[in-house]
Amino acid sequence: MLNQELLPFSKSLFEKLTNSGGLYCVSMYVPMYKKGKEQNDHLAQDNLKHCIKEVTNKLKKHQLSENEIKKYLNPIEKLLTNTEMWRNPSNGLALFLNKNGLTHYKLPLNFKTQTYVANHFYLLPLLQIFHNNGDYYVLELSQDYVQLYEATKYGFNNLFVEDFAPTNLENAVGFDYKQKMLQFRSGQNAFTSGSFHGHGEGKDDDKKEIETFLRAINKGINKLIINKKAPLIIAGTNALFNMYQQTNTYPNLYKTNISGDSEFKNKNLLHANSWKLIKPYFEIEQNEKINQFSELYHTPKISYDTSDIILSSFDGKIDTLFIEKGKDFFGAVNTESRNVHIDSEREIQNGSLVNSSAINTFLKGGKVYVLPKEKMPIKGKILNAIYRF
Repeated sequence: MLNQELLPFSKSLFEKLTNSGGLYCVSMYVPMYKKGKEQNDHLAQDNLKHCIKEVTNKLKKHQLSENEIKKYLNPIEKLLTNTEMWRNPSNGLALFLNKNGLTHYKLPLNFKTQTYVANHFYLLPLLQIFHNNGDYYVLELSQDYVQLYEATKYGFNNLFVEDFAPTNLENAVGFDYKQKMLQFRSGQNAFTSGSFHGHGEGKDDDKKEIETFLRAINKGINKLIINKKAPLIIAGTNALFNMYQQTNTYPNLYKTNISGDSEFKNKNLLHANSWKLIKPYFEIEQNEKINQFSELYHTPKISYDTSDIILSSFDGKIDTLFIEKGKDFFGAVNTESRNVHIDSEREIQNGSLVNSSAINTFLKGGKVYVLPKEKMPIKGKILNAIYRF
């Protein structure tokens, strides 16, 4: 279960937008650009201007006058001169306008420029927030510094481990460790490979003290972390990670550490490095679902029939929905008559059936994966699905 506090956009907000229908709902997605040149050239604002022109033309087809359109889109026009918003960009900007007004969100998502006008909002680009993402933990570990973070792809939160575990070796073993710290700082690192071999003076004692330290941390970590299914990454030297593995009882310690002493690393960099390391872990489920589709191919539990999948999304029948990236089709659905009408192109009276299928699947507890064509279970079909029943 994703920690909603660590997401840039919550499921409850997503649901609110889903339920915010009405005439002339406008959805816009614009890349914001973080590099100096693009910012200086006002590329994002130019893209937004282009979106406003597109939406203006779409609203004209709904028989709105130019004055009505200008007044309706005025809140978006005002954003063009909001210097504070453009001075601190994120990766992308999502805007939603209806009769109740404008809401907009700067998000760490790479959007392509896109507009949509219908009696509902277009939310498919936001679903990437909720899939191939997950809760995980990062434990910064060194001889004189311990810190635990909970994280997702989009968030990094300090858990203040000191209430549950010692934050340095001195606190754990109960004697003055300052002299040894001076030795470590001068290059006599207790955690380099080979430090604990042989029977030299003090080496066995050092090893026992460090093992005591690590056992105390392990005990505290197990008290602090509630979601024991979430992976735990160690950020620390390879030698210390190897020792921690021997004392660990946490059920999902990640097999690879972030090597080096991370105490003085930029925390944003630590978050980025941890996500790069853990990303394949969260892609395992997606790959397993693709394999499951193949295993169920000759059974009624999979489908690549467009109309059947669309109706099944309304029924809450879909366990996993695969969507070919960049593809869409439009039409209308009558759930009472079980009829799906697909048009050859976007019309005033129709809507994106890919968008509605994805939203229905997600809100009814299913997974949604947007995949490149070559990764789709059935090539050449925009929608593939695994059914619950």
